[in-house]
Amino acid sequence: MNSAKDVVGLGWRPDLASSILDHLGEMDLLEVIADDFYDAPRRKIRALKTLASQILVVLHGVGMGLASTARAEKRRLHQMASLVDFIAPQFWSEHLAFVRGGGVEIGHLAAPPRTTATIEGTSENLYQATRIVGTKPRVENIATLIDPPGSVFSEAKWVTGIVESSGCGLLLDLHNIYANGLNHGYDPKEFLQQIPASSIAAIHIAGGQSISGPDGRVRLLDDHLHDVPDPVFDLLEQVAALAPQPLTVILERDGDYPSMNRLLAQIAGARDAMARGRAHRQIAPQGAVA
Repeated sequence: MNSAKDVVGLGWRPDLASSILDHLGEMDLLEVIADDFYDAPRRKIRALKTLASQILVVLHGVGMGLASTARAEKRRLHQMASLVDFIAPQFWSEHLAFVRGGGVEIGHLAAPPRTTATIEGTSENLYQATRIVGTKPRVENIATLIDPPGSVFSEAKWVTGIVESSGCGLLLDLHNIYANGLNHGYDPKEFLQQIPASSIAAIHIAGGQSISGPDGRVRLLDDHLHDVPDPVFDLLEQVAALAPQPLTVILERDGDYPSMNRLLAQIAGARDAMARGRAHRQIAPQGAVA
């Protein structure tokens, strides 16, 4: 694709296991949900290590709830640390979300109020996570159907504040940006201009569906049950034009699985979008952003 060695891969899901193993040569890496292995039998963890010997593997966490003024649970951090130590992934990641409060699990990834307090709390949790796991995580922006009440910062400014204060790279979910832009009235392409391109370390792409809310408004739900829409590939092309560093792109699919050929076609589509973006960057006038 380019000399920066961008890589494109797929999220590992048990339902796709046999098809993935039959097509390992057609993807560059796999992203594995770390939480599925925290309390897994040793044989399952050994199988993951065997997989990591055949293809590049990264670990993705979903349950730490790092974006909070409450301290992250050390048990989960130590579980990630053990898995990272044994598997030796290229990197690990978590969401900029909270998932519990007062010991009560809320059952989904929620966006906290975008305030100075949550930037500071998140940065402290990321410091503790780095200290325990041994490496900084990539942090992922999330989709939200409701703009967090009590916010004083835009999403772009809040995310930027966290990556700059923590030094963590950004796992930029482009479908989440697309969904939030439609749901909350901002231009996703302008969002990309408002965050530091140099902080982008990895990218998620996925698909969702439109739903009607109680107020009659149509919103885009990030359900990972649909193909990647063209606007997300357009955003991927823009990121490739903005960011000079190598990028890791991961296709997420969490159900209603299509054929492996369709998934591979979307991986190919991501490679094509990246190539177009890199070409735009190369031909842009010096000092200009393509």
